[in-house]
Parts: sequence; structure tokens; C-alpha cells
Amino acid sequence: MIPIRDSVRPRRKPFVNWLIIAVNMLVFFCGLRLTESQLEEVYFTYGVIPSEVLHLVKTGAPLEPLFFPFISAMFIHGGWFHIIGNMWYLWIFGDNVEDRLGHFRYLFFYLLGGIVGSIVHIITNPTSPVPVIGASGAIAGVLGGYFIIFPNSRVLALVPVFFFLTLMEVPAVIYLALWFVLQLFNGTLSLGGVANPVAWWAHVGGFVAGMVLIKLMAPRRGKYDSFR
Repeated sequence: MIPIRDSVRPRRKPFVNWLIIAVNMLVFFCGLRLTESQLEEVYFTYGVIPSEVLHLVKTGAPLEPLFFPFISAMFIHGGWFHIIGNMWYLWIFGDNVEDRLGHFRYLFFYLLGGIVGSIVHIITNPTSPVPVIGASGAIAGVLGGYFIIFPNSRVLALVPVFFFLTLMEVPAVIYLALWFVLQLFNGTLSLGGVANPVAWWAHVGGFVAGMVLIKLMAPRRGKYDSFR
């Protein structure tokens, strides 16, 4: 299912969400000017490499260079489909989560969700020498937060019916639950040695982190401030 829009309208401008999208797009367009070998160097320098992270932890390396790739990797994407898919989901769901949390808490929430997603990927792929890049873990955190705070929302989506795509309004709870189950299913398959370039467990970890963090970070609503 491909989301088109959701039914919740934010009350204030999602400046942080826009800024995150803009930075991701800027980094991506800068990367288009690089050669393939230069891009590979960027991925290995600024991406999260599970085997390297574990090696640095075991050898007691300083935390600063160990931590930086967990942030930088969120702003690097490997192709048009990767960047457009991620930013589209962030555009649809991120504004409402920012509206609920406030600008600064949303930024912290977003980054922390991405970090947790990367940690879960490392735990499930500890010997992988492949750098992990992309905002998927952080965006999965946004989806997890949305899942908790907007249970009555609806998502207009393109839904496959046999060989055709049709527009259909789907309850957000069902849409995001199906999304999560798909990530969990593919993540489980990857544990069996099925080769796949997608960091499924980063999605799973980010989503669960978002569900937990939103409960800890979201301000309490007043009795007149109901869910929309």
C-alpha cells in the first residue's frame, strides 16, 4: 500500500520536519555529483558498519567517533527510490508527530528513534561489514509514534486489488500495523541468511522505539484537547 495523505491536519507549521527533509534532499543532490568510488567512500565513512562498531566497542575506542555515524547515516541515501520513499513517508506522518511533541522534542525523538534502529540492526547483524545508510530507522520511529497518538486517523492509500491499484481509506492503526508486520516478517527471513539490502531490523527497532518514546515524551493533553 502506498500512502497518499492522512486525515489529521497539524495545528502549527512542522518546521523541523521540513528542515529534516530539506537536509536529506540537499545531501542527496550533493551526492549526485560524486563518482561511484567517492560515494562508496562516503558510505563507509559516514554509514553505520555493524562489525566495525562492535570492534570499536570491544577495543574501548573513544565514544565520539563511534557515535557520529549513527547521526550522519540518517542523512545519506543510496538512490532515488530510497530518498523519495523515505521522505514521502516523513512528509505524510512527521508533521503530526511534530505537532504533538513540539519542535525540539520532535527533533530529539526523531534522532533517538534512528539511533535505536541502528543499534537493533547491529544486534541482529553483528558481523556485517556493509554500511547502513538512510533515514528509515528514524522514520519508522515516527510511524511508531503516530501509531500510538493518532489511533483514529485514516490514511488514503493506493491499495493493490488483484492486478490494479485503487484509492482506499484505511484506518491508520491497520495501515501501520500491516507495515510493521511486513518489516518483522522480512527481518525474520533475513535472519535465515536471505540476502537483502534493506535493514529490516532497523525499521522494527525504530518503530518500537517510537511507540515507547512517544509515551515518555509527549506532553499530557488537556481535557479539551482530544485526539483528532
